[in-house]
Amino acid sequence: MSTVAEHLLSGDTVIAVVGATDSPGKYGGRIYRDLKSKGFTVRAVNPNRETVDGDPAYPTLAAVPGTIDIVDVVVPPGVGADIVPQTAVLGLRHIWFQPGAESRELILTAEAANLDVIHHDCIMVRASKVG
Repeated sequence: MSTVAEHLLSGDTVIAVVGATDSPGKYGGRIYRDLKSKGFTVRAVNPNRETVDGDPAYPTLAAVPGTIDIVDVVVPPGVGADIVPQTAVLGLRHIWFQPGAESRELILTAEAANLDVIHHDCIMVRASKVG
């Protein structure tokens, strides 16, 4: 099984950005557009949006069509508490908590669910170091 970081090396990685938005000042939008510009396939997950950057937005991880390689969480820990069990129930293995989206409880819950977890690290920065 590949790790979260190893998936960033793959050209066909699908990343679900939980908290993706069109709001230019919010990290959910910046991260979504940045990953998209780097060639990653991104899926917007936000129950309050129909689209993000002209792409469809999905209300939950379960609603995202096809496979997801990395669940990138860009919402506050209180909102993210629902994302960890969704990730595990769907059989997804890799979760990335953006700085500010993590909490000790979320990290421990994700690890207890045998998820491959990255936290205290920005996916945009890490993706920039690939290639």
